[in-house]
Amino acid sequence: MEMDWTQTLGAGPLLGIAAGAVALLLVLIIWLRVHAFLALITVSVLTAFATGIPAQYLIPTLTAGFGTTLASVALLVGLGAMLGRLVEVSGGAKALTDMLIARFGERRAPLALGVASLIFGFPIFFDAGLVVMLPIIFAVARRLGGGVLKYALPAAGAFSVMHIYVPPHPGPVAASTLLGADVGLVVALGLLIAVPTWYVTSYLYGLWIGRRIELPVPDVLSGGPQAEDPENPPRARTVIALLLLPLVLIFLDTGLNTAGEAGWVDADATWFNVARAVGATPIALLITVFVASYVLGVRRGRTRDWIEDLLDKALGPVCAIILVTGAGGMFGGVLRTSGIGEALSDALSGIGLPVIVAAFLIATALRVAQGSATVALTAAAGLVQPVVAGGDYNAVQLAALVLALAAGSVMISHVNDSGFWLVGRFLGMDVKTTLRTWTVMETTIGLMGFGLACAVYAVAAAAG
Repeated sequence: MEMDWTQTLGAGPLLGIAAGAVALLLVLIIWLRVHAFLALITVSVLTAFATGIPAQYLIPTLTAGFGTTLASVALLVGLGAMLGRLVEVSGGAKALTDMLIARFGERRAPLALGVASLIFGFPIFFDAGLVVMLPIIFAVARRLGGGVLKYALPAAGAFSVMHIYVPPHPGPVAASTLLGADVGLVVALGLLIAVPTWYVTSYLYGLWIGRRIELPVPDVLSGGPQAEDPENPPRARTVIALLLLPLVLIFLDTGLNTAGEAGWVDADATWFNVARAVGATPIALLITVFVASYVLGVRRGRTRDWIEDLLDKALGPVCAIILVTGAGGMFGGVLRTSGIGEALSDALSGIGLPVIVAAFLIATALRVAQGSATVALTAAAGLVQPVVAGGDYNAVQLAALVLALAAGSVMISHVNDSGFWLVGRFLGMDVKTTLRTWTVMETTIGLMGFGLACAVYAVAAAAG
């Protein structure tokens, strides 16, 4: 349904409503112990009415935000949970864990997981990469002890910095296109910023906070405690090949997309579009689940009934994660439709700050207001585009502006961000703990990335 409605409230009332909505949500979940799914729906409805969205558009607005989030999350989480259950129960996670610890040692296990996630995070989106890595993270945490955060946060932070700062992920690609920045230069500078940012804000911080908040390893992928020595486990290299399969397929999609946009291949050819479809993340994970069912199940003497039962039981524990994440997307969708993000960015854009600072603050405002990092990055790039187009910036300055926008788009992940709920629920954290860990880590990723982007911008400006 197309909405024939215009927001008449000013920036002040809209921002007051947004702040009140977030505060109410935190009160309901933390103090009144209302289930997050119910609280998110309730606050979404109240926010829609408070911001003046007409009653006839209420349900379409709610379902649009919910459905859009589920479209990207439900297939990935469902298929990823099936793959994780197969890897976990077959003994594959234990085999890979043993190999990692033998190669890198117990003390460097979080570093090994983080570096692997940085590499995997180049072609694969944040949520898909995290779901694929979780069974390995959980297995390492069970084996070595010390809680799940010291192993999970370095890996999750690695996927986050790659998703935010480095093409071919959609946010930095869109921002580069809008500002006329060279994508290759953004990749190079993005890696220059992403790697040290990850080391400080995700790896070192993950070790530090993991010692202070020691959380048990969730059983969400294993369905409960598993036998110490699974029968006929696969070898570590078999598990590595299975985890690489979706990454290779997804990289096929992103690589072909880049080649098509650059004109190296015919983007209208049938083979091109079929190959890209095979590399789409849900299809890549679907193929991997079938391959894993055979390699980890049938080839190891498991019956088809055993495999079907295992995969069926994989979906139950993640249903709550999927629904709560979708409800978080619903809340963000209501905030977007109400115009809160636009009002905030309009108020900021007229202050007269240096363009790189204004870009960062506008992206931060959009991120805080509506939750989605990709939406915040793309929309903020569109808002600063006229300013950039009217100025005289060299190639490095343009790339630095893209990275400053990216830094703002990752700031202050909170209750309107579907990623907040995805990470919190998978790691078994309540809202307060997620705010103390995930939100702090994402904010420091943004602040350090912005500082490094400013340094690159200043050097480029001085060099002329």
